[in-house]
Amino acid sequence: MELYEREHDRQRAEAARRVAERTPERRERETALASPGGLAVADSPERIARRVDRLGRLAGDGGVLEPDPRLQRIIDTVDYLGVRYLDAGVAASRAVARIDIRDGDGRTVGYGTGALVSPVLLLTNHHVLPNAATARTSAAEFDYQDGVDGRPLPSVVHPLDPDRFFLADAGLDFALVAVGAPPADLAEFGFDPLIEAEGKEIVGEFVTIVQHPRGGRKQVALRENRIVDVPGGFLHYAADTEPGSSGSPVFNDQWEVVALHHASVPAPRQDELGGFVNEGIRISRICRAVREADLTGEQRGLAEAIFAPARPEGTALRDAPAVALDPDYAGRGGYDPAFLARPLPLPVPSAELAAVASAELRYHHFSVVMHRRRRLALFTAGNIDGALAKRPKRQSDRWIFDPRLPVGEQTGESVYRDNDLDRGHLVRRLDPAWGTTAVEAKAAEDDTFHFTNSTPQHHAFNAGQTLWLGLEDYVLGNADNHDLAVTVFTGPVLADDDDAYRGVQLPREFWKVVAMARESGELSVTGYLLSQAALIEDLPTEESFSYGAYRTFQVPVRRIADITGLGFDQHIQADPLERLEATPAPRELTRPEDIVL
Repeated sequence: MELYEREHDRQRAEAARRVAERTPERRERETALASPGGLAVADSPERIARRVDRLGRLAGDGGVLEPDPRLQRIIDTVDYLGVRYLDAGVAASRAVARIDIRDGDGRTVGYGTGALVSPVLLLTNHHVLPNAATARTSAAEFDYQDGVDGRPLPSVVHPLDPDRFFLADAGLDFALVAVGAPPADLAEFGFDPLIEAEGKEIVGEFVTIVQHPRGGRKQVALRENRIVDVPGGFLHYAADTEPGSSGSPVFNDQWEVVALHHASVPAPRQDELGGFVNEGIRISRICRAVREADLTGEQRGLAEAIFAPARPEGTALRDAPAVALDPDYAGRGGYDPAFLARPLPLPVPSAELAAVASAELRYHHFSVVMHRRRRLALFTAGNIDGALAKRPKRQSDRWIFDPRLPVGEQTGESVYRDNDLDRGHLVRRLDPAWGTTAVEAKAAEDDTFHFTNSTPQHHAFNAGQTLWLGLEDYVLGNADNHDLAVTVFTGPVLADDDDAYRGVQLPREFWKVVAMARESGELSVTGYLLSQAALIEDLPTEESFSYGAYRTFQVPVRRIADITGLGFDQHIQADPLERLEATPAPRELTRPEDIVL
């Protein structure tokens, strides 16, 4: 308790200093807000421009309206909101928990507030959990609140697991810690992902704070909580908070987390603010600190999950189910070689490739073997069960590193930022999405969002309506396919002369080997090749793209073995092209019926 109070007092003193230093600026902003249309001039033009751009994207207009109409969206702020505000607020508040601060003897010595910001990580203040030892004896208590009937809900208490993940920063007063509970137990509370981009708030807008004041039942500081200043990496706002509110998430009207509340300090001669100013740390600063932290591979994978995905313009943060990866990698079965009527093993890397190949990384219904030096998949292998297939709706993409592999051996977000490269799924999102339950299918679909399953592909290639994208569907639905089961191997052609871009050599071609069992029990294994060379040829020097045609070919599986250095001996034996007397040239495919099965 002494440590908590000492840290809290230090943070309050620092906040009080910032509040006092900013008094002239704050009064100037208050005066501006009191004037007609003041919301459009109370903050800097740059911050207002970023805010209206973000609001335009959330509204679906892409931020392309002329300046005056766009500003009206802020200037004409009204006191009523769509009912979705309440529904989204209920979802956002579910992730908020009371932090029971306990000593080494298990006695509760204080309270704070925290919120899940990923399937397993919880964000609160550093002065609430100043070190791993405090976190190790403390707990997160969810649903400590009243129900709609006014009666207390049964709360759910989970221990914290700082040995798995703990990151704290005294200067920014935040602590990020793993919750020691199975993902399925935490899934019912959801989480509030963090958005790195700025433009989530400006002076004069309202914020909402979900909190446990004085350790009491969950409360909401709703409306009349105006942002009055933005001093650097902090927000100052008027709101009702009390001790125990430390670590509360501060939301904007779109229920995006804009700050982490940490202090309330006196503001002399600010009666209109109730004599107090509240301070929160801006989320963009916390995100930057997490990005720059020195973490292990597993920790980095967990940390990546806190960042909100980029989502299609015009969709809300909670419009689609989030990718929620199961952290128990030991429970994943991976590729099943006995999936078809006849066993079919994984491809065997040559001796040269074996020296740079990773171990088999098993996921739900598929596996990946990485080329550790190229930081891309050497190959993937997946099983598709058409009889048990589910078709979950498209969700917001949120890609993460696989914690079983060093981050330096994976290609991450930096390669795809601000260009026309897509994170191309090697195992398609829906291919492993099958099972006896929707939960099983969803877990497998979510697994496809590991960076190990991604390879840089030009947007025109990845999004184009080509036969390449429908090969699995055609083979799966072929009338001679036994039990609608298909096995697919795929990967990039990793040529030595592939051009480098941002430290990664970009593949020019991709291959597939698709296997099925006929009704007779005989295997049919076919190979395919597709090139995007014309699409990326100008990228390394110009950082632009040359658009060109690309075609899909059926080729002998033997040809794929030759260009990849992978052993496909049993696969080659089942290739129908092997039965032809002459060595066939690549067969261009313009329609599914051209495929020789």
